[in-house]
Amino acid sequence: MKKILLAGCIVMAGLVTFAQNKTEVKNDNQKWKARLRLIAIMPPSSSYDLSGSDVKISTAFVPELDFTYFFSKNFAAELILGTAKHSVKTVTNGTEAKLGSVWLLPPTLNLQYHIPLSGFTPYFGAGVNYTIFYGVKDDAVSLGYKNAVGFSTQLGADIDINKKWFINIDVKRLFLKTDVTVNTATTLSGVKIDPFIVGLGIGVKL
Repeated sequence: MKKILLAGCIVMAGLVTFAQNKTEVKNDNQKWKARLRLIAIMPPSSSYDLSGSDVKISTAFVPELDFTYFFSKNFAAELILGTAKHSVKTVTNGTEAKLGSVWLLPPTLNLQYHIPLSGFTPYFGAGVNYTIFYGVKDDAVSLGYKNAVGFSTQLGADIDINKKWFINIDVKRLFLKTDVTVNTATTLSGVKIDPFIVGLGIGVKL
């Protein structure tokens, strides 16, 4: 977690230096934006019904970095980069049993439509993501996760601080399922991840 945050800060610092040294251009010619957000990744309350037990995946709070390229003042593509650790458990009649933890790396590419207003730019978008599961730690049983493709929807807004800097608020929903292998024998098909991702951060126009 500390290494991820440090890496994000280093990249953001480099972007700030680049932005400060670059000749200012008009907003109509704006091509790039970069944002550093703090996000909450919130999977559903129940991800799988396992013979009367609910499989649950924990909420995670992590930094996220994204880059947006504008094809025009309205249309853009955003690449979202981040990773998060989630614990996995079962709940049966109110009794919890830890199954372990896993890291998710879900690079996501969204196509967006921006509506530039005076000092305020709302946007919405949709796209695709590919989630890589790694760093699996088992507590009760041996678990294996299948990498998976999912879909993304997005709604957000950039609020200008000045000509370069802005505040960003963003909400995404990833529609993602994976197959989980238990003790290398039993496969749970279609375990829902499907998180809401709520973010707040700062951005810079490049």
